Amino acid sequence: MATITRLLRVQTSCVRLFHTTSVVQARAAVAMSRYEPDQKIKYAKLEENISIVKNRLQRPLTLSEKIVYGHLDDPHNQDIVRGESYLRLRPDRVAMQDATAQMAMLQFISSGLPKVAVPSTIHCDHLIQAQVGGEADLARAKDINSEVYNFLQTAGAKYGVGFWKPGSGIIHQIILENYAFPGVLLIGTDSHTPNGGGLGGICVGVGGADAVDVMADIPWELKCPKVIGVKLTGKLSGWTSPKDVILKVADILTVKGGTGAIIEYHGPGVDSISCTGMGTICNMGAEIGATTSVFPYNSRMKDYLIATSRQDIADAASDMQQHLVPDEGAEYDELITIDLDQLKPALNGPFTPDLYNPCSEIKANAEKNGWPLEVKVGLIGSCTNSSYEDMGRAAHICQQAKDKGLKAKSAFTITPGSEQVRATIERDGYAQTFRDVGGMVLANACGPCIGQWDRKDVAMGEKNTIVTSYNRNFTGRNDANPATHAFVTSPDVVTAMVFAGQLGFNPEVDYLEAADGSKFKFEAPTGDELPAKGFDPGEDTYQHPPQEGSNVSVDVDPKSQRLQLLEPFDTWHGKDLEDMAVLIKVKGKCTTDHISMAGPWLKYRGHLDNISNNMLIGAINIENEQANKIKNRLTNEYGAVPDVARNYKANSLNWVVVGDENYGEGSSREHAALEPRHLGGRAIIVKSFARIHETNLKKQGLLPLTFNDPSDYDKIQPDDKISITGLKDFTPGKPLACVIKHSNGSSESIQLNHTFNQGQIEWFQAGSALNRMKQLQ
Repeated sequence: MATITRLLRVQTSCVRLFHTTSVVQARAAVAMSRYEPDQKIKYAKLEENISIVKNRLQRPLTLSEKIVYGHLDDPHNQDIVRGESYLRLRPDRVAMQDATAQMAMLQFISSGLPKVAVPSTIHCDHLIQAQVGGEADLARAKDINSEVYNFLQTAGAKYGVGFWKPGSGIIHQIILENYAFPGVLLIGTDSHTPNGGGLGGICVGVGGADAVDVMADIPWELKCPKVIGVKLTGKLSGWTSPKDVILKVADILTVKGGTGAIIEYHGPGVDSISCTGMGTICNMGAEIGATTSVFPYNSRMKDYLIATSRQDIADAASDMQQHLVPDEGAEYDELITIDLDQLKPALNGPFTPDLYNPCSEIKANAEKNGWPLEVKVGLIGSCTNSSYEDMGRAAHICQQAKDKGLKAKSAFTITPGSEQVRATIERDGYAQTFRDVGGMVLANACGPCIGQWDRKDVAMGEKNTIVTSYNRNFTGRNDANPATHAFVTSPDVVTAMVFAGQLGFNPEVDYLEAADGSKFKFEAPTGDELPAKGFDPGEDTYQHPPQEGSNVSVDVDPKSQRLQLLEPFDTWHGKDLEDMAVLIKVKGKCTTDHISMAGPWLKYRGHLDNISNNMLIGAINIENEQANKIKNRLTNEYGAVPDVARNYKANSLNWVVVGDENYGEGSSREHAALEPRHLGGRAIIVKSFARIHETNLKKQGLLPLTFNDPSDYDKIQPDDKISITGLKDFTPGKPLACVIKHSNGSSESIQLNHTFNQGQIEWFQAGSALNRMKQLQ
């Protein structure tokens, strides 16, 4: 099914998809989007930079190298070494979702700058809770979040940022429909921004502070990614879907195997996948820690561009195609081969997105591990799988069940990815088919995927199983219930399982009983890649910023519980950090969900002090193997993690967190870095970091440090005092020393590594990247 070759610089070749000679210089530049007619795609600049870099490196380039290096701020002098150099890049645009946009815009306001320097947008998709159905849930969200929506709308108008109103759809679907294009470099304040790789772009999830840099016209810094090639052979067919490709890749690479790398798909199997299917694969690449994922430009992307009213971009990309595919003989750091002819439908989970279970084996695995076999709820949609094609394939399964007189045995929810998808599936009858079999169509929003789910069918703590077409299934992710076993799979498998009501149902071979008592088996699902009648745009939900926004007022009520203007963090005092407390020594997996939960806490994303009350409340304390219960070393009493941190801060006691592998995996939410900084944290010491979280910690003036010897994790005890020395000589590539003072009076020293470059060290010394920006103005 899949083979992996772990060799450095594996050579491969790519079949050219079109035969063209670049005429980029001759063709007039085309607009990035219909919403920004004056902002042109810089294909000529991309081509020029690629030529400069290829001439310097004297070797073939992968596709991701072409796009990344094609956006270098200084292609003549930039040091380029995969996995080592820090690249200075000029992204084409910025996208922010409403939960992260609040803090990003608050930081931009703090910068004192009058207007964003690059095209930027805000998308209202995270704050809509799934409760009773799309229309009512949207109306409720507009009411209870009016203060936040007004802030984002007016801030967008004042600073030149486009605003997509609540109900528009999920940020990544909106980007695919309107803003992504082959060769784009886009950064987004959401970890699933890589969805845009399905349209041939390098789209990277970042924290809000990175977005502020780009909006402030500061080159964006990215450690030069390694490149993992995934060669696809054969073609998708039957029940096997694009989702099964990334489920298999997650199985091979695990949740940290893509860290520091771009996943680049290529090979003859690519052409059997739709553009939105490629988006699905790239989207869930976030679950393996990848910087991003990308596919080469092909006819499926061209068809999607034309269907979404971007014929001019399709033509320009076709002219550029030699720069939008990898060069012959391009080298990969690692190569994986997957034969799509042999790939089978699967489910990943529970509790982690890399635990692979083929449909043919899930029943046996469930029985062996004690996973509940009854499927309580099946949920399709989300930013990962909410395209017209996804909806059509699921509707085909539902129609087959309806024809046999069946209704869904499990609760069944459907989340359209955008207003355009919602309007089109309503027009074409898919939505009604879902309702006819008992499905509930939710609002065009993230909903249950990010914990925005007012679930009533099981009690908290009740062991149960759900199946979703989402991307992430950490403990408590969807419904805050740690006993919910969530499995990630394709919309096809989810839909089939809601009619069986059983996790062990394998739609390829198993039969169901029709209403008349006869046995039947589902036909493999089919669905149109693009609507035959074209897309119905639905309601116009976009607000363009005015030409002149300086007179727009952006008000933040000092008494607000939802929004809070930011105060600068303190600067480094110029000394070593001595005798710090260990706030918590975390045991095992610690994602950004554990560090700063979503769900009901989303309402505080614009109020740093209030949301800090959720800091690390999901992390497991190694001292007692409990969550949110740690010992206060000043009082010797146990308390909640945020309460103890506040007590330490009030008593001027600095503290550190000690953690395990891949600390901070998951969402890009920078609140997981802002909260520790706000409550008095100075350093996070772990075995290894997830990329985005490590960068976010640096941006906020914290020290993300790793054990030189991972076994040193075992040396630190929860009641130790920690000193970090050598900060006066803090330099790139030079480890820092750590003195551990034990409660018995003994002490020992260990070495801590870091990945700071000189500019990032200056962030630490200034107290944050934002402080440093102000110093340089």
